[in-house]
Amino acid sequence: MGITLRHRLARSLAVLLLLLAFAAGCTGRRNAPVDAAKAREVLRTALDSWKKGDKADALQSASPPIYVIDPEWQGGAVLKDYQIVDDGKEMDAHLFSSVKLTLRGSGGQEVKREVTYVISTAPNLTVSRKVF
Repeated sequence: MGITLRHRLARSLAVLLLLLAFAAGCTGRRNAPVDAAKAREVLRTALDSWKKGDKADALQSASPPIYVIDPEWQGGAVLKDYQIVDDGKEMDAHLFSSVKLTLRGSGGQEVKREVTYVISTAPNLTVSRKVF
C-alpha cells in the first residue's frame, strides 16, 4: 500500500471518527467534558511514542488504550522533535492543542510544521490531527 493511499485512508478514518463524534453529540446526550490535564498527558505519550519510532497503532495495546490518527505518522514519516505550543483550548469533550513538529519524510528531507491535535479523554483516549 503506497503512502498516498495510506494518507487517504487515514484522512478518511479521521473524518469518519469526527463525524461519529458529531453525530453522537446530536443525539441530545452531552459528552463528558475533556479532562485537560489527562489530554495533555495523552498527547505527550503519543508524540513520545512516535519520536521513539513506534508505529501509529502501538498505543492501542496500552492500558488504557490510546487511539491515534495522524496521516504522516501512519504514512511512515519520522518525528525528529516536537514542541507543544500551549496548554490547548478546551471545547466540550475535546482539547485542541497546537504542536510544532520536526519531521523527516521518506525522501530524507526535514520539514517543520505547526499542526493542531484534537484530544479526547472519554469514552476513549484519542489523539487525531485536525485535517481541515
